[in-house]
Amino acid sequence: MSVQLGHVVSGADTSAQTVVLLGSLGSTSAMWDPQRQALSDDGFRVVALDLRGHGTSPRPPGPYSVAELADDVIATLNSLGVNTFHVVGLSLGGAVAQQLAISYPARITTVALLCTAAKFGEPDGWFDRAATVREQGTAAIADAVVARWFTMDLAGRDTLLVHAALDMVTGTDDEGYAACCEALAHWDSREHLAAITAPTLAIAGAQDPSTPPATLQILADGIGGSRLEILEPGAHLVNLEQPAAVSTLLRDHILQP
Repeated sequence: MSVQLGHVVSGADTSAQTVVLLGSLGSTSAMWDPQRQALSDDGFRVVALDLRGHGTSPRPPGPYSVAELADDVIATLNSLGVNTFHVVGLSLGGAVAQQLAISYPARITTVALLCTAAKFGEPDGWFDRAATVREQGTAAIADAVVARWFTMDLAGRDTLLVHAALDMVTGTDDEGYAACCEALAHWDSREHLAAITAPTLAIAGAQDPSTPPATLQILADGIGGSRLEILEPGAHLVNLEQPAAVSTLLRDHILQP
């Protein structure tokens, strides 16, 4: 059953094109603050969503699937009167963006997939992480997660950013985080990528240890007419490492003829 997601709406009125931002496992809509500001300044209506079990969104009982996370997005956008939209997703949010483009093609105008995958490794790793979080809480994995979000150089010079990221992870509901891990364990879109027909941009961080450029290349190769951009430096949350570059790439992609 779908749930209404917590969200932040910025920018123009309902007559403007809508851009939907979907974030990483363990994040909130705050991870998109640079893009939310830049895209709203460019005249778009921007809706940044917290996935279920994250931020201000409810945490229904698990298990979850990526398809259910996508249905949550549609239910929430329906309540906001949004019909068609541009979807931007990073990591877990990128899986949800792929699912939206596969399941709801008539609703999607363009797709941007950042630091994400058609398949995130092997299931056992996700099941193990889910078990750890259920037993010890998100604090037990927060340092390891955030260490993959930023390059060492950025983390060393911006401790406030690192602390804010740690707060996002530790503030995520334990069961919500674990259930989303299990959704990723079962995620595999490789046989369905050709069904994505909306213009698609893939963005990779050159130093991303979680979804390196080769992983994004699989998406670019599988989705017709898509292209890959690699940003350096950039780890998993490349939108925060390279905020201006990502915002420009997104704007140009959305406005392409």
